[in-house]
Amino acid sequence: MSGLGNITKKEIRELFTPATFVPIILVALIFATMGNSIQGIQEQSTAPPTIGVIIEDNSTLGAVASTLLRTHARSVYNSTSASDLKTGLETVTQHNGVAVIIIPKNFTERITQEQQGTLQIYWIMKGAGLMDTISSSALESLIAYINTNISKELIKQNSSINASFVLSPTQRLETTYFKDRVFVGISPNTISGMLSSQSLLIPIVMMMIIIMAGSIVITSMALEKENKTLETLLTLPVKRTSIVSGKIIAAAFIGLLLAVIYMIGMQFYFSGFQMTSGVNLAAYGLVLTTTDFIWIGVSLFLALIAGLALCMLLGTFAKNYKSAQTLTFPITMLAMIPMFITMFADYDTLPFAVKIFTFAIPFSHPMMAPRALLFHDYMLVIGGIVYVAVFAVVTISIVVWVFKTDRLLTGTTKFKWLKPFVRRRH
Repeated sequence: MSGLGNITKKEIRELFTPATFVPIILVALIFATMGNSIQGIQEQSTAPPTIGVIIEDNSTLGAVASTLLRTHARSVYNSTSASDLKTGLETVTQHNGVAVIIIPKNFTERITQEQQGTLQIYWIMKGAGLMDTISSSALESLIAYINTNISKELIKQNSSINASFVLSPTQRLETTYFKDRVFVGISPNTISGMLSSQSLLIPIVMMMIIIMAGSIVITSMALEKENKTLETLLTLPVKRTSIVSGKIIAAAFIGLLLAVIYMIGMQFYFSGFQMTSGVNLAAYGLVLTTTDFIWIGVSLFLALIAGLALCMLLGTFAKNYKSAQTLTFPITMLAMIPMFITMFADYDTLPFAVKIFTFAIPFSHPMMAPRALLFHDYMLVIGGIVYVAVFAVVTISIVVWVFKTDRLLTGTTKFKWLKPFVRRRH
């Protein structure tokens, strides 16, 4: 029993390390954050949308529509003239609302003549993320509910009414205002879907590059320590800067090669969604130019260099191949977090604290670049490139400093400047 107890204690000591528990703690925090976010999404989805209502038709069916709008939505602006649209849009925007709806004069008249009544919807789109379109989705559900109630009213009035018409007695005339652009005939959900399909490729590719190339760097460092080849490498008459740069460049080359292969496959995958969308965003000037792709490439490359430098810094803490596997987890999380953030929300609509957190992660900048460049937001892209470049230089400098110490061989760093103070104390 004493032998079993000693072996158990030995294994517990080896496993009871920060490298074992930190990843699990991070996962727990991420799941807790995701749970709170999902709860917030549910609360937002059940909250009534904030709108403005302009009623020009007070007849039977117009009254049905207006009553439902004011009952199931929070109306912050009410008018009876379409000429007040500009004022209504300004008021709804100030209240962080989603749309202004106009029920025109001939709404009831057209429906009674078995012609679709028109609901004029002027959307105010704040962002293109999934969370940004929750309010517009709630309003679309309300409009569908209005359509159903009008159908019921028509059946009560005339049971022999045309069946195909009664199923769809209204139509929507939509105009969306988004980032100083006007999209005629397109809803926010359509725009969000198109932008997501175009900008989703870069975040996925960036995440895969960091995970694959980062794993290569950390594992390489661990194997060199385990096989004692790192000691030989450090004794060669080669500058430590050259060693660090060589490792980063080699891993970057392999990572970019894998990314190209991965990107080609993903491009064919997403092209199917773009072809079936039926919306040509190029007609609205939403197209990436050759210069834009160069900006994205520079941002992607610098983020990769910064990520690999960070992986190499983590690799110095790896004692063997086994411990290296757990050190890849923080890098994976840092790559996944901005990917989910860019999917769920626009950078402009994020809370200030989340903006700072997202901007601080170097991997987030190439993920945000495509959507920012579509709307000519060059300041965000250029600022991100400068930040990532500084982050990469600082991280590489720290790695070079670590390579010049004896931490790689002994697992600790000797601070010689502390010796006089230690001697004086004793």
